[in-house]
Amino acid sequence: STFAQTPAPATTPTAPAPAPKPATVRVALTTTLGPIVLELEKERAPVTTANFLRYVDQKRFDGIMFYRAMKIEGAPNLGLIQGGARNDPKRVLPPIKHEPTTQTGLSHGDGTISVARGAPGSANADFFITIGGLTTLDADPKAAGDNLGFAVFGRVTEGMEIVRKIWEAPRSATAGAG
Repeated sequence: STFAQTPAPATTPTAPAPAPKPATVRVALTTTLGPIVLELEKERAPVTTANFLRYVDQKRFDGIMFYRAMKIEGAPNLGLIQGGARNDPKRVLPPIKHEPTTQTGLSHGDGTISVARGAPGSANADFFITIGGLTTLDADPKAAGDNLGFAVFGRVTEGMEIVRKIWEAPRSATAGAG
């Protein structure tokens, strides 16, 4: 008996499907200088995003202001603007669980939004938007003390020019830091 090999049909290698983009939600902050559009990470930072959206949905952010514009000394293109309820008892909800950047995989790049906090687990109604990359605000397990950083939960997709205008606005000489 005779055996013959027949070549296998030619196959075209297929590229692996791109990983699906994590789920996000868009929110627009309306300021007196114009809109700032945010893309919030509801899949990668679900606790922090849900907290922010609770404030939005309950209109607890209506009428708030950006009250701090911080510039990093010696770094003219680095800083942040901070806004929120500033401990107003009529606006503040209970604090949330901390989601460090080591858990979410997010980082403080230019235009990220992060929740302000004292100790881990104390964040509630204040947030900040970065100008420039501030990865020093990320969690750093090798650092001593409170090394959990701040919880990034989204980024600005439109309106960074508005963020920069707020950052450049005149500051009070008597109202405290920023």
